[in-house]
Amino acid sequence: MLTINVGVLLAVVVLLRLRRRTEARSRNDEKLTVIIVLALGVVIAPTPVGEGILAFLGQLATGITDSTR
Repeated sequence: MLTINVGVLLAVVVLLRLRRRTEARSRNDEKLTVIIVLALGVVIAPTPVGEGILAFLGQLATGITDSTR
């Protein structure tokens, strides 16, 4: 039996959609891309990978904030 990880599937869809030229996109196409990216974020957020990304971004933001002082 073949199983498909929803997060991986959404990541592939996002990569394929972002490879298209910007001029060829309509407003509805851009809105759909945003919805798919948000869905990917919701799927990834509770996983260890999502928590690692959140921790990394938090450290990056803290480092940038501290460097401006």
